[in-house]
Order: sequence, then C-alpha cells, then structure tokens
Amino acid sequence: MLRGIHVPLVTPFNTADEVAVEAIEKLAHQVLDDGAAGLVALGTTGEVAALDPEERARVIEVCVRVCRQRQALLTVGVTGNDVRSTARALRSLPEGVGAALVTVPYFLRPGERGVVAYFEALAEETPVPLVIYHIPYRTGQAVSAATLRRLGTHPMVAGVKYAAGGIDQDAVDLLGDLPDGFEVVGGDDAFISPLLALGASGGILASAQLRTRDFVELAGAWQAGDAGRARALGHRLARLSAALFAEPNPTVIKGVLHAQGLIPTPDVRLPLLPAGEAAVSQARLVAVHPGE
Repeated sequence: MLRGIHVPLVTPFNTADEVAVEAIEKLAHQVLDDGAAGLVALGTTGEVAALDPEERARVIEVCVRVCRQRQALLTVGVTGNDVRSTARALRSLPEGVGAALVTVPYFLRPGERGVVAYFEALAEETPVPLVIYHIPYRTGQAVSAATLRRLGTHPMVAGVKYAAGGIDQDAVDLLGDLPDGFEVVGGDDAFISPLLALGASGGILASAQLRTRDFVELAGAWQAGDAGRARALGHRLARLSAALFAEPNPTVIKGVLHAQGLIPTPDVRLPLLPAGEAAVSQARLVAVHPGE
C-alpha cells in the first residue's frame, strides 16, 4: 500500500488568507501526473496546526476527489495526544481516505509501553489502516525497532513514516526484520536514498512537490537494483532537499511554488514566517539545476 513516493501537499492560501482550493487540486493532479503513488493531506507540510476544522474538511474533500479520479492512495494526517480525541478524528474520516498518518504522542513522552498501548487502542477503533509517524526530534519520544516491530504485527497498522533525523541503528534493525505487511517509508527527505537502499518501500517527502519524477525514479532505481543510477540521483536530490529545508518547512517550498506560478501566494500562517528571498532563490536554482 505504501510503495513509491507519496507527496504531502502544502496548503496554499490566497490573498484573503483563505485556503486556495483550486491550487490544491492543481498541485495534486500535477504530482500524480509525474508519478507519485499517492497524496498526504494535513501533514506538517500542510500546516495542519494552523487550519480550522472547516478548512481541514475542505482540504480533505478536494484530495478525496482527486484521488478517486486518479485511483491513488490518500493518507490523511491525524494528530492527537490522547486516545479519545484521536479515535474520534479517525472515525470521522470521510469515505475515500485510504490511510491515516498518526504521530507518536508528543510532548507527554509516555514511554514505549505507553506508545504501544496508544496505537493498539487506536488500531481497534480506526476504520482505515494506520501509518505511525515516528519523528522523535519533534515528539520527544524515542521508539525502538522492537516497539515498531511489535506494533507492525497488528493488521490495522500498515507501516511507519520513519523520520529519526538520519539513518540510525534502529532503522537498520527494523528494515532487517519487518513483520509481514508492515512497510517503512522514509520521512527525512535528505536521507531517503540510503533508507531506500536499506529496503524502505518508499517515502513521504515534502521535497517531492518539486522534481516529483526524479524522486519517483530514485525509488524505482533502488527497487530495480540499479545502485549506480540511484546513488547519483540520490546525491542530487539530497542537495535539493537541503535547500528546501534551509528555513522551516514548508516556507521555502511555498516560496518556490509561488515563484513558479503554481500557488497564488507564498504565505504561511504564524508562528511561521515566509522564507527569505535568498533561501527561495537558492532553492529555485537547485530545483532547476540539482546537480550543481
């Protein structure tokens, strides 16, 4: 289910600070045209924390429509810090959503036993498969390979978005012994190539809103065993990701998309601020010439 490159969409705003629905639809079709296997709505890249419930519903609605037309997987970010509210959010997902990306409980640091209990409880409530979002530098909660492997045996836990800030020993251990039906997708854009080399099935990558075809080719090259091609392409795309993350995500990405005429403004919502001109210019240069 999680194979290939899945693109977490930005949420563009118009000059009235409203969600630019037409721009979302255009972006969604473009990345699918370029080979993306699916879309992710309401992730960190989509500024989900800055959207009100009505705006979130509009984003999901347009993404459901596009994914139905294109027969692509739609994963929706569902974030919460307690089982009851997160389970309610899961149960309220509309028909057409194929999976839910659920963050490891953040700030509370419940320990790994608490993480297991949390996801096991959600797995009994959810109408769609869960993808664990493991991002310890945001959540403050470490999750070992053994814990992920245990959770991966549940039939409603489809995989993990692995974003540990690099390739750590747990990533190596996990990918060396995966439960049946449980997949690892990379979530740290700059490290996607080595994670694919270790056996990850794909990636959920904000950078793939630009040069989508190249990221798709990268995943295909590793899966085909073409290490030479994959290694060279991975180095080039890592430079692109570094440029796009030079300032907080998704500010630089939005700046580049606006400069390309794909979204009406580069605006983000506080506490984010728009990326500086130098960062956007550098990212645009790398996006056009990723090998330089």
